[in-house]
Amino acid sequence: MKKQKLLFVCHGNICRSTMAEFVMKDLVQKAGLEDVFTIDSAACRRDEIGSDTHWGTKQKLREMGVPFTPRHARQITSADYAKYDWIIAMDGENMRDLQRLTHGDPAHKTALLLDFAGEHREVADPWYTGNFDATYDDVLKGCRALLSSLTKPAR
Repeated sequence: MKKQKLLFVCHGNICRSTMAEFVMKDLVQKAGLEDVFTIDSAACRRDEIGSDTHWGTKQKLREMGVPFTPRHARQITSADYAKYDWIIAMDGENMRDLQRLTHGDPAHKTALLLDFAGEHREVADPWYTGNFDATYDDVLKGCRALLSSLTKPAR
């Protein structure tokens, strides 16, 4: 299986993208595919650069038994576009930011997370909603579908 490099992005890189990063790492580890995937996350905006994962995200990950590590939010760069195979966004604003950063995504590397689950909709931002349960459910659904899509045998 070809090595896959995934980068999850959201507005500030403290709630949704970090949740997706750690959920995907957990799914990959449980599938025994840690050597096949490189997984990270980044922000589209600068609001939270340097901040650790939001306490609500940490609380939900602990509740669900998903391991995580301390980290510092960082902003996506144009070098990330060259480095990663997939850049997975949480909402339309992130996709617009990615279109600007990547000059229209000529390599077709960007997608909304829930598109992989057949649902063209956004993962709600718990920074605003306060609902980390709903965000987790969507992130898990999207990450499971993404993993299935990337590990499906070629026809």
